[in-house]
Amino acid sequence: MALNLLPLATLGAVESNGVVAFGLWLPWVSAADGNSVTVKIIHEDDQFLQCVPPREFPLTHDMRTPYGDFWSGSVPIAGTAPPAPGSAWGTPGRYVYRYAIANPNVGKLDWIIDPCAREFGVGKLSAFTLGYQPYVWSASEADWRTPPLSDLIVYEINIAELGGELDRIRNVIAYLADLGVNAVEVMPLSNVASSVDWGYLPIGYFGVDERFGKRTHFQAFVDVCHQRGIAVIVDVVYGHTGVDFPYYDAYTRLQYRENPFMGPFAKDYFSNFGKSTDFNRQLTRDYFFTVNHHWLDTYHIDGFRYDCVPNYWDGPLGVGYANLVYETYQLAKKKIAQAQPYWNRFDAGAGKPLALVQMAEQLEDPEGVLRTTYSNSTWQNRTFDAARSVARGDRGRLFDLGLCLGLFGYSEQETTNADTIPKTALQYIENHDHERFLCNFDTHNPDEAGNPLFQEGDRGKWYMLQPYLIALLMSKGIPMLWQGEEFAENYFLPDFGAGRVSLLRPLRWDYFYDGSGRPIVRLVRKLLRIRCERAHIRRGTYFFFNDWERYQKIGVLSFARYEDVRYTLVAVNIGDADQTVPFWFPIPGDYVEELHGGGLDLKNVPALQQVALTIPSHYGRIWTRIEA
Repeated sequence: MALNLLPLATLGAVESNGVVAFGLWLPWVSAADGNSVTVKIIHEDDQFLQCVPPREFPLTHDMRTPYGDFWSGSVPIAGTAPPAPGSAWGTPGRYVYRYAIANPNVGKLDWIIDPCAREFGVGKLSAFTLGYQPYVWSASEADWRTPPLSDLIVYEINIAELGGELDRIRNVIAYLADLGVNAVEVMPLSNVASSVDWGYLPIGYFGVDERFGKRTHFQAFVDVCHQRGIAVIVDVVYGHTGVDFPYYDAYTRLQYRENPFMGPFAKDYFSNFGKSTDFNRQLTRDYFFTVNHHWLDTYHIDGFRYDCVPNYWDGPLGVGYANLVYETYQLAKKKIAQAQPYWNRFDAGAGKPLALVQMAEQLEDPEGVLRTTYSNSTWQNRTFDAARSVARGDRGRLFDLGLCLGLFGYSEQETTNADTIPKTALQYIENHDHERFLCNFDTHNPDEAGNPLFQEGDRGKWYMLQPYLIALLMSKGIPMLWQGEEFAENYFLPDFGAGRVSLLRPLRWDYFYDGSGRPIVRLVRKLLRIRCERAHIRRGTYFFFNDWERYQKIGVLSFARYEDVRYTLVAVNIGDADQTVPFWFPIPGDYVEELHGGGLDLKNVPALQQVALTIPSHYGRIWTRIEA
């Protein structure tokens, strides 16, 4: 089903020469039924002053296709007289605003935010900047190209925990590039009602929440990332909203029996906290398609991680998720064909697939969503689940882990409508949804009151992380690190409750320097260097050596990555004792041990003859054949 872009030039708050035009679609809210709509505006510097109330201006109603009732008006602001002495009204800067609806049945409804606001104030306030100057992108931005899917190494971040604000964390980008990362996945940036929040209950979609900074700050962040060779993927939440989202809030308070935007559609996983969006509604479909276009066009992001896909998954031919990713892919193709500025970042060349990242979080059927939609990647929890079980003592699940590291059952490429799309899944043992991996080995509680929210993994057992990181970063698919994983961050996270999202867990950068953090950082840097240098590890075949008696029984997991004559053996040992195991290399030659080399290198290895290999406890070895 074809999607349409909303006319953003007439929606939200749009300034021109000191006059701000407001536009708002409110289907079924008509002046003919006795409704009236106003906008309340105040300069940000005045909003907490008791002597300066917001100014209120009426909007005019008319009918506009395709959604019906439209409310609009223009307000001259620049240079106009302030309403009270000392007010900043009329001067440049940021203003906050909200809408109010007067309805003959329920009275006056205040505090309705703008669904198309580009900026936000504190809490339930939309915003605009009088005298706003568009961001000027660096000259190098025109040459940026999103990396191929198979080359991605992702680092998931929460802006608030990584450094607090966008403007303060740009220096972290140099560190990530040096670490070996070439993509960041940013947890939701959309406006939410709370100051401390993960961002998964949005109430505004077209900009960056004020707790992170302004839109120019995120544009500068993306610019710096691209200059450092790092793609930016934004986590977006389309299947549900917060209860203050205006298309839920206004129609609920108006006591309408139906809603032009919200309502039951597929699953309803957030009904206790938020409300589902109804993709059977044209406004809903077009709205989120426009959000995608806005972030791609305005912020130059490289793609999306679509949160909670089951909430708007109605099958591969449905009007929900599958249609959105298809239309977004076709939009990018069209923009490239039209030579629209900066969209060529997705153009990998004639006959090659677009590099646009469309990543699903469809944990119920990751194989299915990858195979049957225009998604080119997906989260999947099976590797995580297997690794966690092994870490908690279930050695029998080494078999499952070995299979999961190779993404058995996942499509690698699909051709639909003449579009050939490469496919893969993410690999992780940590992400924002779960406790740090160290917590699987042991926890303690430093809080004297014993609050379980403050449990921590035992960083004295940092060495037990090593085999899991080696296996993860040599696996098939897209490896992902959760911020601080590379220096053994050890926060605990409960499985449910408000403590998950309402407790800020700032990254403890001092861990980078201590005795537990330093060796993990060194290891991760080595592993990412190996992955960057060895194309067959990024893209080649994966073969799991499934032999319980020879390997898994004694805590050893081994697999190969290869392509033609390029061959790497990866062997890890999760146990407490070194293990010597037999192996038969299929290709003769000299093999370098990638982690330490020297005396661990293997010379003149014969083909298919038994070689004894020693794998140290809680560690691993990586042997790669040296090509002549």
